[in-house]
Formats: sequence, structure tokens, C-alpha cells
Amino acid sequence: MRNLCFIILLATFVSCTHSQNNTKTTLQFTDTVRVLNDLVNITNTQKPRNYKNITTLDSVANYIKSEFIKVCDTTAFQNFDVENKTYKNVIGSIGIENKERIIIGAHYDVYGNHTGADDNASGVAGILELARLLSKEKLNYRIDFVAYTLEEPPFFRTAQMGSAIHAHYLNENKIPVKGMICLEMIGYYNDQPNSQEYPIPGMSLIYGNKADYITVVQHKNSGEFSNEFNQLFKSKKIIKTESLKGNSMLPGVDFSDHLNYWNLNYDAVMITNTAFYRNKNYHKKGDLLSTLNLHKMALVIEQLYLTIQSLK
Repeated sequence: MRNLCFIILLATFVSCTHSQNNTKTTLQFTDTVRVLNDLVNITNTQKPRNYKNITTLDSVANYIKSEFIKVCDTTAFQNFDVENKTYKNVIGSIGIENKERIIIGAHYDVYGNHTGADDNASGVAGILELARLLSKEKLNYRIDFVAYTLEEPPFFRTAQMGSAIHAHYLNENKIPVKGMICLEMIGYYNDQPNSQEYPIPGMSLIYGNKADYITVVQHKNSGEFSNEFNQLFKSKKIIKTESLKGNSMLPGVDFSDHLNYWNLNYDAVMITNTAFYRNKNYHKKGDLLSTLNLHKMALVIEQLYLTIQSLK
């Protein structure tokens, strides 16, 4: 049954991509079939992958780890207890001979009883594909790919967030980190006018009113890593890219796992399609695979891959 669903979804995505995507960019590295397979495996669960359904979360965590095992030098669960229940971050590492690390993370849990295709199966599928691509490269840094749990309410902005657990582990063990890249909702796009909203109305004069781009979000006090990353990411010109610097005073800027790295003074960026400012399925039952633009999502992954390769 799962294979049949996958074939139907693949045919749907091919059709939707042809009609929705206006770019002439051809994918050279990212495998959209693999990415779609990840999306199906992450979202096709009997119960929603929220904090109440430990068995479902564990099943998804096991899938993520099984994919990391195929390409990473080491893999591990980072277990932690919350309210007498055990939750798991999943970590896959490459380039373990290098001392300094880059963290690439995305959360795999969902809010409420929803599928969470864009939020945030898209981000997790992104880190899985990046692990496959980057595992073939000789890099200057160790890369830890981390799939977090408990990003969503009721644990958001608490010490129980999976990313808070991970960030504090790095800090307490004085592990050198060059920077962190958070993937938060990278699958939804809309080329129609007025499909993009902003926290400040005047921002549309700068960024436009079409939800057709990906965004690099930096802290207003960005460091060397995030500045270099932003410059390189935009220079690849594979997909339309915008950038923004801000802090918690601008709603949405810190609404993901990079928040916990900022809190400990790590240099971090968020890669996002701007979440609820464009995707009206955010935290709703309509956040389904059929609403994603697989091709544009794959372009984001490819641009990330080439950018990380280029980091000095």
C-alpha cells in the first residue's frame, strides 16, 4: 500500500511541478525521488508525530537514523526525559576527523494532530538529502546532522526543546562550533500575486508580494559564519533567495530551533519559506504533501549543498 501511495504521489508531484514552477534550473545533484520517499516515510504514520505519541516519534526517529546509517560516519540517539517520558534527537555525523563542527538541524515533531508536511517534514527531508550529498565530499569541518524533537508547543521556548538539549550539550562540553543551519519549512511556494505576507506591511516593497523565494534569516548581530553563509548562498542563484537580519522583536525571526543556539551565542541561520507568512496550512490539517512544490524544495537543498561545499 505504501509503495502504491508513493507512486501516486510521485505522479502528482511531477504534474504539479510542471505547472507551478517557472524556473529553468535543472537539478544536478538532488534526487527528488529520494526526497519524496523521505517525505512519505516521515508523514505516513498511523498517529501524528506529536509529543503525546511516543511510539510514532520513535518510529520516525528510527527511520531517520536508518537513513543516516547509510551515509554517515557515526550515528546516535540523544535521549532525554521530559515528564517521565523519553524523547530522542537523532544525530548523524560526517567528517569526524575534523575538530570544528557545523550543525545542520531540523525538527521532526508536529503541532497537534496534523501531517506537518511543510512543518517540518520538508526540513528533515532536507537534512537527509544533504547528508547523502555531503558524505561524498572532503570537507574542512565535521558536520552533525541533527533531527530534533519537541520543537513544537507546548515545549517551544522551553529548556525541553530537543534543540535546547543539543545546544547545551555542545556548550557544556566546550565543543567548537563554526555555525548552525536550521531548516524550517522549505517546501511551500506560490507564484501568485499577494501570496506573501509580512510582519510589517512595508516589507513587501522590499521583498515583493509573491511567495516564490527562500529566505536566509540571520541575527541582527550576525557573526562571520552567518555572513559568509548568506553571501555564498545567495551567490549560487539556483533559486530566488532573500535575506533578513533581525531579532525577537520581529515576529517569526526566532520561531525555530536556531533560537537555542542564538541563546548560547552560537552563530546560526534559519533557512525558511517564511512559514505562516505564506503557508496558510501552518499548524492545520491542510499541511499535506500535495501542497508542496517538490522541485523548488529540491532547488533549496541543492543550493545548500553547494554553499556548504564552498564554506572556508
